[in-house]
Amino acid sequence: MLFNTYHFIFAFLPVTLLVFFALGSRGKMDLAMGWLVLASLFFYGFWNLAYVGLIVLSLLANFGFGQALIKEGTPEGKRKALLCLSAGLNIGLLVYYKYANFFVDNLNRLAVSNIHLERIVLPLAISFFTFQQIAFVVDAYQRKAQEPRFLPYCLFVTFFPQLIAGPIVYHGEMIPQFLQKDRFKFRMDDFSIGLTIFILGLFKKVIIADEVAAYASATFAGADNGLTLTMFEAWTASLSYTMQLYFDFSGYSDMAIGLARMFGIKLPMNFNSPYKATSIVEFWRRWHMTLSRFLRDYLYIPLGGNRQGPTRRQVNLFLTMLLGGMWHGAGWTFIAWGGLHGCYLMINHYWRSWRKPYREAQPVGRFANLAYWALTLIAVMISWVFFRATSFDGAMAILKGMFGLNGLSLPGGLASTLGSLETATAGWITFDGIQVNPFPIGITAAAWALAASLIAFLGPNVCQIMHRYEPAFETYPGELKRGTANWLTWSPRLVWAVLVAVLGFWTLANLTRVSEFLYFQF
Repeated sequence: MLFNTYHFIFAFLPVTLLVFFALGSRGKMDLAMGWLVLASLFFYGFWNLAYVGLIVLSLLANFGFGQALIKEGTPEGKRKALLCLSAGLNIGLLVYYKYANFFVDNLNRLAVSNIHLERIVLPLAISFFTFQQIAFVVDAYQRKAQEPRFLPYCLFVTFFPQLIAGPIVYHGEMIPQFLQKDRFKFRMDDFSIGLTIFILGLFKKVIIADEVAAYASATFAGADNGLTLTMFEAWTASLSYTMQLYFDFSGYSDMAIGLARMFGIKLPMNFNSPYKATSIVEFWRRWHMTLSRFLRDYLYIPLGGNRQGPTRRQVNLFLTMLLGGMWHGAGWTFIAWGGLHGCYLMINHYWRSWRKPYREAQPVGRFANLAYWALTLIAVMISWVFFRATSFDGAMAILKGMFGLNGLSLPGGLASTLGSLETATAGWITFDGIQVNPFPIGITAAAWALAASLIAFLGPNVCQIMHRYEPAFETYPGELKRGTANWLTWSPRLVWAVLVAVLGFWTLANLTRVSEFLYFQF
């Protein structure tokens, strides 16, 4: 079930809220919690009922492993064996559903064999609920987790606002909230804050992300089919996808945070204006923050982190990002994306080490910061090409256009004023217009991408707009900047009620063009 559908907004959500608070207000916490688990499983099974059994088996197995690992008196050898078995089963499940076809296809190419494996449909959310439970089992082994009750654990795994695409949550930040009695009683302030965040996130998805998506999708499809793209076309497509992905995924995260808050539950921040970052290191503290936190805590640090010298640190960074790329999808383009960000981070850390002695004597100025920001954004946009393209040929077609190898074609309407440039550049600049069949790409596409960019570069994010009311807890403490202008800070006043209502009605009127969230495929 999608958040951006009428049946979710006007049927599933109100019924779930009403029954939950009706039970909770009578002190029936376990019944209310059980209802929310069942509603979450219905939400998950609405897409494919067959996979409800998979998530139930997964949570039963991991709950059992966690109980055994937490139990006092279990021999250390047995505890290590249980940890290895649980990790192996979780990773094996992920590998089978996500990578089996990829491995078989590549084996057939390398060995010129003909091994046949039926196409395996990827269950929704398998990466997210598997990661969350791996974290729980590891914490249980390290005795960082307390023995949970069964119902709160089930809700931790299945809680529908963040089940499908995150944020990735830890048991220690969710289960204690589910055990607080006041969470089960309706609070108007939580509901109004949550509804506002949900509407703002829905607006980002439906009005901004889905609008720029049309331009990005058409151009990338053309590149995958062998279309030659000029610089204007390629950069417009890259910028459009850069904005589509941000507003789509951050919009989903905002909706998840808002939905959880309606139930009195706080989720962690997942985005903190990542396109304002002035380095790749900072970018990864702002983009998909709960994933970068998980990769840090359960992959980078176990690999050795920065404890074994600078060279090993760089290797660990690269491996972490490479595996992070593989987590996003079973394809060489995702591996290339992860490897590229691994290289970016290595270069960034080398630069910081070299620059460290000069930092105090020569503080970074405004223009240098602007240059760092532009360089970071361009590097990220180049990497998104691999993330979006369905093949290396398609990615190369986009990148060739971006680097000007195919010339520059401007909209025909500019020929009357700039036509002399075509002769002066020996045909490198032309005025043929910009057409990517079957969708025209031109000034309108560039205008939408530019408008979305201005919001991402200059505007506050939703958590900043709502910061007075602690909409979410900070994934990285101290990361949420409080510098939002007062007139852009939400408060329960008539002007904000009218503005949010207008955005809500505008968004609801456009739900007829329903589209899935990009991160559902991961």
